[in-house]
Amino acid sequence: MTDEIYETPSTTPNFQTELAAQLADLVPEAIADGKVDIEKLEELLDSDAADGSERFGLFWPGKKRALRAAQEPTTATLKPDFENSKDWDTTQNVFIEGDNLEVLKILQKHYHAKIKLIYIDPPYNTGKDFVYPDNYKEGLDTYLEWTRQVNEEGKKVTTNAETEGRYHSNWLNMMYPRLKLARNLLTDDGVIAVSIDENEVAQLRKLMDEVFGESRFLGQLAVQNNPRGRAQDKYFATNHEYVLLYSRSELERGAVSIAKSREQLQAEYGEEDSNGFFRLLGLRNSHREFGRFNRPNLFYPLFVAPDGEVFLETALGREEVLPLWNDGFEGCWTWGAPKAAAERHLLHGRMSGGKMQIFVKDYADGAKRKLKTLLVEKEYSTDAGQRAFSSLFDSSDKLFQAPKSPYLLADLIEASTAEGDMVLDFFAGSGSTAHAAWLLAARGGGERRWIAVQLPEPTPTDSAARAAGYKTIAELSRARIERAGTQMALEADESIDLGFRSYKLADTNFSKWRLSSDVEETVLQQHLLSLRDSATDDATADELLTEILLKQGYSLTENISAAEVGGLDVRLVRDRDGDVAVLAYLNEHVKPTLEQLRALVDEEPTRIIVLEDAFQGDDELKTNLAQLAKSKGIEIWTA
Repeated sequence: MTDEIYETPSTTPNFQTELAAQLADLVPEAIADGKVDIEKLEELLDSDAADGSERFGLFWPGKKRALRAAQEPTTATLKPDFENSKDWDTTQNVFIEGDNLEVLKILQKHYHAKIKLIYIDPPYNTGKDFVYPDNYKEGLDTYLEWTRQVNEEGKKVTTNAETEGRYHSNWLNMMYPRLKLARNLLTDDGVIAVSIDENEVAQLRKLMDEVFGESRFLGQLAVQNNPRGRAQDKYFATNHEYVLLYSRSELERGAVSIAKSREQLQAEYGEEDSNGFFRLLGLRNSHREFGRFNRPNLFYPLFVAPDGEVFLETALGREEVLPLWNDGFEGCWTWGAPKAAAERHLLHGRMSGGKMQIFVKDYADGAKRKLKTLLVEKEYSTDAGQRAFSSLFDSSDKLFQAPKSPYLLADLIEASTAEGDMVLDFFAGSGSTAHAAWLLAARGGGERRWIAVQLPEPTPTDSAARAAGYKTIAELSRARIERAGTQMALEADESIDLGFRSYKLADTNFSKWRLSSDVEETVLQQHLLSLRDSATDDATADELLTEILLKQGYSLTENISAAEVGGLDVRLVRDRDGDVAVLAYLNEHVKPTLEQLRALVDEEPTRIIVLEDAFQGDDELKTNLAQLAKSKGIEIWTA
């Protein structure tokens, strides 16, 4: 009966294996002796396959190795950090301290195709901001070694100066695997937005064309981040940077847009009419041609009010009217006879029997507007971002240089998500994205759940941040988010989830799951570790449960509580209805009795998790648990 017991996977998904499995299912004739037959695959693709001798694309030294970095599974886990969390039991937001490459792998299981917007502000590769240490893409071992060096020695991260060679390649090798993994997390209608400047915008555009597809390019926004410009620049005083936006799949026209507030509509279109609509102050000129209309032409009389304002009277009341294109695009009148006639009527102050060819267009509250490709609003600037950040701290010094404006990010979030959607920022930096999500909610745009990931990069020893007690950027980012929540609680009119769960990247808590880069060494380690307890002695029940849940596909915000069942200390995971979905017994040092296991089954959870070593080699006890569980349709999992 032990075949009714499932074993928790030790690593994150292996994407090389999964891809081969997908090919085997789709084109079984291209699989020979358990391997993909590339020649056969090319034969099946025929003219759809590219000529191997001449290809179009972005190539650089280390690209294949960078792709492998994304495909290699990890045994890493996340440890709950209760001390640095806020409203742990109720929040749906998450802050993670750690290497974003490893974290992105950990998130694959549950968050695959669940993120609506990914916004990142990665290092711009200026030669000074390359925050990743040498070989940082190599995985968990390098990260753990590096963080120990930082904690013990205060070691700085590396730079990526042009004089070191392979300047662009180093940056691309860092970005490529992260973008590959990020794409998997987007919903089918999800969007990714990436801030960048002139140093790497050309390379990033080509890289994202490859990862997301050239046809998924939505736009390249130019943001005026510094109205004065940088006078120290070599040829021009640079005063802008970019945001590149791509989608996971084809989006409907106008899908990325922002709702206009009543105040914006009133300012742009004039006074509200009796039907709650807004109208243009005059007829606009936009297109030289009308194109073909999408319904039969209609003719309505225009009336001039005593104050000289022009209205259209219909059964729906007075409304603004504009021509519509076949695809639904909002058109405008040209400088043709209709507009000229209207102007004559307006000048005369009365209608003289003239009529205009028109289509009805309502401007009701909640109408949408598209973001412009040139963003020059003052609240989008670096100065605005700096003020928003500095206002949260009791210091006149700049604790963080050039933080992104949360007002810009709030508009990006609103334009590409809806209430209840999830936003991810895996280069969290100063914490602007989390702050922006709360700003959007506070102004009535609806709540978004967020996940922020930040490397514990050490702050410079001579910086204001270090003097203020913040040893790493992750600490500073988390502090900013907490302070923003406190401020928002005082200003917001409605209840908003202003908390977050904090986690830290760590090696697996299970000795038997630890892997080495050397295969023979790994086999030997596995054999030796099999003679020891499966879990490390200093791991808490919450740390063990978090790792098991992540590798079984649960989220980072599950409803978890401690309980005592049959005299055993257990953890309960409840679903949205309050029913027990998971019951976990995670003490390998205390062997449960059959009666205690029966008590666990009597709780009737969907799944029971027990550490393998808790049975202490008693196969009969394990089999009895499987039989008890099977009688009630309960899954048994071990770890």
